[in-house]
Amino acid sequence: MRPRLQFFVLALLSGLLVACVAPPKEAAPANETKDRITASDEPDVQRRARARMELASAYFSRGQMTTALDQVKLAIAADPTYGQAFNLRGLIYANLGEQVLAEESFRRSLQLNPRDADAMHNYAWYLCQQRRYPEATTLFRQTMAQPQYRGVARTLLAQGVCQAFAGDLEAAADTLQRAYELEPTNPFTATNLAEVLYRRGEFQRARFFMRRVNAMPEVSNAQTLWLAARIEQQLGNQPGAQDFGTQLRNRFPDSREAQLFARGAYDE
Repeated sequence: MRPRLQFFVLALLSGLLVACVAPPKEAAPANETKDRITASDEPDVQRRARARMELASAYFSRGQMTTALDQVKLAIAADPTYGQAFNLRGLIYANLGEQVLAEESFRRSLQLNPRDADAMHNYAWYLCQQRRYPEATTLFRQTMAQPQYRGVARTLLAQGVCQAFAGDLEAAADTLQRAYELEPTNPFTATNLAEVLYRRGEFQRARFFMRRVNAMPEVSNAQTLWLAARIEQQLGNQPGAQDFGTQLRNRFPDSREAQLFARGAYDE
């Protein structure tokens, strides 16, 4: 039996931007100095919508989806052109398993803001979760093509995991390697890359990445220790596999991975 492909992505969804951009002011006369635009220039409707979005984002980050949805609805009621609210609504509905409503929300967000890279990223990941891999790939590429987009490493991580889900481990390894080169301190990228390399039989390369991750106690967990043990087992390093397994058993005794280690079930 081939080992089950696991992923360790905890940060694929974008950070939610909750600020509204105030509409441009009328041009000042030639002899009048232009004033700096501040929060007081923001229309009351947008101010109310932004306040609701801030609340919705906070509830979403705490996993309180129903309450977050209530606040998003109020934000949209205040400002029906608020594209970021529809982006968040898509994330919430996806979490609640409301697939039709999630897709409608992401599409509406991009209708309102066609160049919103965060909405593109989230919609692409949603499509990947629905196993619509070609559509997801296209949208990931469009996301990274947006001018001045600063989340390329994050989107490469999501795209690489998506390619692995689709069974294209060669492309996944290349994409995750690019993500790692852009952000070598990201443990999620390193661990996902190691998992793909493990599945490809590149155990020495996988070992390099996992040793870096497990050297950080604040980052390592049951999954990373178990992957490291499996790598050492494949390399014929029984003491190494035992060492990682012992750490796993001592630190996470109730985990599924600790139970697999106790059974010696390295291939499950």
